[in-house]
Amino acid sequence: HTRYDKLARNFASAVAIAAVIICWC
Repeated sequence: HTRYDKLARNFASAVAIAAVIICWC
């Protein structure tokens, strides 16, 4: 895995968490 791949994974997880927070709020 490259550094970009790890960054993309972290970004995707952050977006998913943000979506859950928005749905709950």
